[in-house]
This record gives sequence, C-alpha cells and structure tokens, in this order.
Amino acid sequence: MYYLPYMSPYHYQYPYYVNVPAYNDERQTAYRGYTDEFDCANPYRHWHPINEVRDVELKEYGKEPFVVNIEEATKQNRTFRTALWTGTHFQLTLMSIDVGEDIGLEMHPEVDQFLRIEEGHGIVQMGNSKDELTFQERVSDDFAIIVPAGKWHNVTNTGNKPLKLYSIYAPTQHPFGTIHKTKAEAMAAEENHE
Repeated sequence: MYYLPYMSPYHYQYPYYVNVPAYNDERQTAYRGYTDEFDCANPYRHWHPINEVRDVELKEYGKEPFVVNIEEATKQNRTFRTALWTGTHFQLTLMSIDVGEDIGLEMHPEVDQFLRIEEGHGIVQMGNSKDELTFQERVSDDFAIIVPAGKWHNVTNTGNKPLKLYSIYAPTQHPFGTIHKTKAEAMAAEENHE
C-alpha cells in the first residue's frame, strides 16, 4: 500500500499533470495517528485521558506499587515535608520551602540523597563540616542535586515564590507517614527523633 501523508492538496503534481480527487481538506481517518502542521488548528489533538492533570492525594503510599506524576504532585504540595512513599531501601518525600527559608543545615552519615527542583530558584551548599561549605551552586527548575552520605548540606530558597522539590533518601531517613507542615515542626520532630 502506498503511504500518502497528504491527500489534499496533492503535493506531488509537478511534473506530472494529473487530476487527483479532493474529497475534503483533511487526511483520511486511517492516518489520524500522525501529526503535521495542518493538525495545529485542532487544539484537542494531543488530549488523552493519561495526559489529564489530576490532583494527587498527598499521603503515604509506602511498600505498595505506586505510580505518580511526580512533577504535578511536587507542585501541588504545600507542606514543608511530606513522605509520599517509604519502602525498605529508599524513601520519596515532597518539600515546599517558603521564600527566604532553607531546609536547614544537615548531614546524613549513612544516607545518600537525591533532590530535584520542580519550581523556583535557590542555592545549594555542601561541605565536609558545618563551617566549611566549599561547594555552592545556583539551582532552579529541572535541576538535580546529589548529596553523598556524610556531606553537610543546605538548600536555600532565593526566589520570590515557594521552592518546590522532591527528595529521595537511600536508605530511608524519616519515619513512615511523616508530614511536617512547617520547618519549625520538622525541626522539633527531628530533635525528638534523635
């Protein structure tokens, strides 16, 4: 079968002068899966139920199979820290850092940490001791931060809106079901945990 991506207008007339029937100005329905510049007039062409943005119930889903649009869940989060999934070997938490605040200078002796910024601007600092934060980088949307175990680190919001990020700890760092609405609540919980 011949593949004719455009049924009308017929693009290959020259140098052969033939009459090609033009039934309508669209492709045949068999070709609707393909997109081209003519489809730009249809604003719903990329809609599909899987692309629909849905609010995620922000709670602990740990130790069960789980799929989430992590970008939308992170942007939706309004708490300082919410544990979204806690397993045996790693933990996923969402964070929202208010303007001018930071996560707090901390060090995890046996935990590697991955952070990804989904919205906002900030500065990440790391070092071998509290007083020696020799590593400093500006971060914003789509930046990933890797914190090796034993490194002191802090992330500060330098933007004009909350800094939205998610963090993966391996192994887990916070108790199952952790929700800290504010930084003060998180600091008090960590003091009691230690």
